[in-house]
Amino acid sequence: MKKDNLLLLIILLSLFSYTYASGISPLYHTYSIVAIDEELGQIGVAVQSHWFSVGQAVSWAEAGVGAVATQSFTEVSYGPLGLQLMKSGKTAPEALTALMAIDKNIDVRQVAMIDSRGNIAVHTGNLCIPEAGHKTGKKYAVQANLMLKNTVWDAMAKAFETTQGELSDRLLAALEAAQQESGDIRGMQSASILVVSSKTSGIPWSEKIIDLRIEDHPQPLVELKRLLLINKAYNFMNKGDEFFAKGDIDAANKAYQMAEKLLPDNLEIKFWHAITLANKNNWEEALPLFKTVFAQDKNWALLVPRLPRAKLLPDDKNVIKKILSVSQ
Repeated sequence: MKKDNLLLLIILLSLFSYTYASGISPLYHTYSIVAIDEELGQIGVAVQSHWFSVGQAVSWAEAGVGAVATQSFTEVSYGPLGLQLMKSGKTAPEALTALMAIDKNIDVRQVAMIDSRGNIAVHTGNLCIPEAGHKTGKKYAVQANLMLKNTVWDAMAKAFETTQGELSDRLLAALEAAQQESGDIRGMQSASILVVSSKTSGIPWSEKIIDLRIEDHPQPLVELKRLLLINKAYNFMNKGDEFFAKGDIDAANKAYQMAEKLLPDNLEIKFWHAITLANKNNWEEALPLFKTVFAQDKNWALLVPRLPRAKLLPDDKNVIKKILSVSQ
């Protein structure tokens, strides 16, 4: 082991020992999944629990590094310290082994880690409340404790392996499968999905793809699914805005079309799609969209004359007049 890595490990383990000594151990009994999609270049972690705000303690991920789920009688520091160890060059198994080695309460922990190379590590302590267990597969691990049935983790694995779509879709499918097997014996309360890039770009704020949390809800997975759809649509909106700012109206139009397809009743999306069409002089498609938006909310019509100043429409009175002609 290199001296700098050894020094880092000593520091991290000292921090872990301090955290352990503080006696902090929130009871995040739950089910979760960590996984990587190498084709999409994404790493993610998803969780649901009958406990308030489960995502802020259980779910950890960093672009180009990996993801961690730390639960049961939760030692939260497995998250940030596990990521630090993996960032220093440790594999997920090496990071988890190092932290477990000095945890005197390892028998009540349940922890899963995956690194950016797809290495998996998972531990279910023999004192985790039954039903408790885990399963690993190709580039993923599912784990659960305090479940009504011992079929939960197998159901999660099957759902993740057989579901098509983006990584977030497959993570959610695993959570839904757990709930279909009756899930947490106490019921439902909170959930989260966190997805980051599997490679770092050096621009941290651009590397978090999805970060959704349901803090307290009678049907957290239903709400999470709803927000995930909105998140996807607004990701297309953001791409459309970027293309628009660069003057690539065709690309912006395609991105807004994708957003509108996902959320056909969203006025915001319709409006900005119509703006891109107007900039292409495609009035046949633009005017019906403007008309729909203005009919439901007149404030969008008030916004139109302000856009030329921001160079989002031509500084042409005839263009503005044409758009507002459908606002009556």
